[in-house]
Amino acid sequence: MNLPNTITFSRLLGLPLIVYWLQSPEPFYHWLSLGLFLLAAATDWLDGYLARKLNQVTDLGKFLDPLVDKLLVLIPLLVLIQLQRVPAWGVGLILSRELTIAGWRVNPSVTANKGISGANLWGKLKTVTQIMAIGLLIAPLPQGYLLGITIFWLSVALTLLSGLIYLLPPEIPREGEL
Repeated sequence: MNLPNTITFSRLLGLPLIVYWLQSPEPFYHWLSLGLFLLAAATDWLDGYLARKLNQVTDLGKFLDPLVDKLLVLIPLLVLIQLQRVPAWGVGLILSRELTIAGWRVNPSVTANKGISGANLWGKLKTVTQIMAIGLLIAPLPQGYLLGITIFWLSVALTLLSGLIYLLPPEIPREGEL
């Protein structure tokens, strides 16, 4: 396993603390949870940068990176459902898209012809908005909730849109394929 893939995998190590601190009633622990969540999210950029810079882009990385991204987003969202900060059906829409695309990516009939494709512009945009929404919803700021829930719904829309774009037939060029 190369350095970028190791960094990708290391993002998982912070999830138990993020969840534990987020469930505390003390705002101090929410700030800790937020800091660790944002640090983990920042490594998503770092591993991608290093993979390209070191010429270490691999099919494992193309598979592992989005999977870890999904866990980094979905696990805090599940806690936010428990804390009644987001509606379960909105998270259900995100989860449905993520499972559909994950299944699509590992489908042998798809990967045999074109390999495992990385995230397109829309997928990256939905990830950024998901991270922004989760960050604002974790932060113990009264004014952060309204902005956070607004960005959450934007992320739901982008999540569904990016899923549809990903599933379009290959004859239609996607970003980066023009």
